[in-house]
Amino acid sequence: MMSISKKQKVCLSIASKIDREEIYKIRHSIYAQELNQHPVNTSEQLFDKLDDENNYIVAKQGDQLLGFISITSPISEKYSVEKYFSRENIPVAFDEYLYEIRLLTVLKENRYSITALILMFAAFRWVQSHGGKHIVAICRSDLLDMYRKAGLQPLSLRTQSGKVTYVLAIASVENLQTIVEENQTLYESLRKKIDWQLPFLFFAVSPCYHGGSFFKAIGEDLQKLNQASQIINADVLDAWFPPAPKVLEALHENLTFLIQTSPPTYADGMIKKIAEARGIHPQYIFPGAGSSDLIFLSLTSLLNSSSNVLIIDPCYGEYIHVLENVIKCKITRFKLTLETGFAINTSQLLNEINKGYDLVVLVNPNSPTGVHTPKKEMEELIHQVPKSTLVWLDETYVEFVGSAHSLEQFAVKTENLIVCKSMSKVYALSGIRAAYLCCSPHFIEIFKQFSPPWSVSLPAQAASIAALQSEEYYQEQYALTHLLKEKLIESLKLLGITEIVPGVANFLLFYLPANFPEKGELLESCRQKNLYMRDVGNMGENLAGNAIRIAVKDELTNARIIHILKKSLAELMGLNLGSFY
Repeated sequence: MMSISKKQKVCLSIASKIDREEIYKIRHSIYAQELNQHPVNTSEQLFDKLDDENNYIVAKQGDQLLGFISITSPISEKYSVEKYFSRENIPVAFDEYLYEIRLLTVLKENRYSITALILMFAAFRWVQSHGGKHIVAICRSDLLDMYRKAGLQPLSLRTQSGKVTYVLAIASVENLQTIVEENQTLYESLRKKIDWQLPFLFFAVSPCYHGGSFFKAIGEDLQKLNQASQIINADVLDAWFPPAPKVLEALHENLTFLIQTSPPTYADGMIKKIAEARGIHPQYIFPGAGSSDLIFLSLTSLLNSSSNVLIIDPCYGEYIHVLENVIKCKITRFKLTLETGFAINTSQLLNEINKGYDLVVLVNPNSPTGVHTPKKEMEELIHQVPKSTLVWLDETYVEFVGSAHSLEQFAVKTENLIVCKSMSKVYALSGIRAAYLCCSPHFIEIFKQFSPPWSVSLPAQAASIAALQSEEYYQEQYALTHLLKEKLIESLKLLGITEIVPGVANFLLFYLPANFPEKGELLESCRQKNLYMRDVGNMGENLAGNAIRIAVKDELTNARIIHILKKSLAELMGLNLGSFY
């Protein structure tokens, strides 16, 4: 047998039929002949009933088998550990979320290599990727330190089998994931040494966090929506005002038809109305089911892991998530600071862009800061960007400044600008999910390859068309939003919160004073009182630990927000409510 080579990557894959035949021979050699756990047999193969249902992962270099591990899923009637311990003595539920990891085997020549660690990680990822929540295993007592480091928790239950003493161990998938995250550097280095041929990702991809925790209070099964009025969902930036009357009429009067009928395949009518409203030709419009849909679809079709991308920091968390976790490309952050009001110095930004990037992501007005770069300044910047560099401009909140400030008409005259426009926040259509891109048709030609028919639902198309015909109504709401925001700022200042970035949109970024409670404590205290605010710590590296973002609501709800904040602060600081006014 050959030992592991440092030059050739170790391949991890599902065991083939030929691999299994070799595994059964190795099991006989080790577990029957070497460890005396089973009788030696003339076929010189060792297998059991579980092998028909078990899943084997093998580690190989070329044709050389280095080791293997087996996973028993909940579809099996029994687990191997039950040969030694009764279910009643094992402190874990035997349900559809329990998996067993067994038969971790590394050939003698490779027992002091990375083989055992990568096999255990691969087995954990198998369980995690298949929806498992708990793991049970028996571990050699002389190797407990290795199992502990991998995340297994040994119990006091022991058994003897041949020459080996085994200890029962359990683990939760959640804890194992925490260990991986805490040792990210280690696993990244292992990743470079592995040819990962398993049918799931090396790392689990965490979903992008957007807030919306308030649904846990209402009920994510949507069976208690009548309780929604009790919850203040200020952690997301949904409009405080209702959709325009024309929108509600279009939905109410045609609800049955809209729900049961397939929509126009490619939303051509919606595209036409957007084009009319924006003063551009329909060929420059590409619709989608919300801006997140378009971000995932477009960026993954334009970029790959070798792409070099520049983003502003802080900015909307969706971009970091897609670029880092999905595309896995190289990212450079152009960092904005509180000291400069999170404003973009376009000259400095252009100097950075000229270093050479495949794509630049800009959000204007920005989130979570709400800071807006004037239209003329933005146009001058983009005009000077090299044509080889694509510019993605997210204008989700620009209507709060004024639709005349959008760069949509500028985009149709360029070859390298894509403007992303959400219809969620500014038209009060967040639940409908509608958005569009404005860009050169040569980009749209690419995007169409990856966009399925009927991507925008019929209710979404109908609501969007009606909203575009209600400009006067929405302009009134934007004006009211700015008045409500000013009043909310004054109320926050009366609480002692004075470091506020007002921005131009329907939200505020503010910082808790040093003498205030810790941010996590305050957010939790407010949640207990049905107020949900956004911790923006994951939206930028330059955001201080005490930064919070809050959505502007109607006058009565804003008053409730201030009252809950005041009450929570009083409780946490041991003060009377009157101390704040």
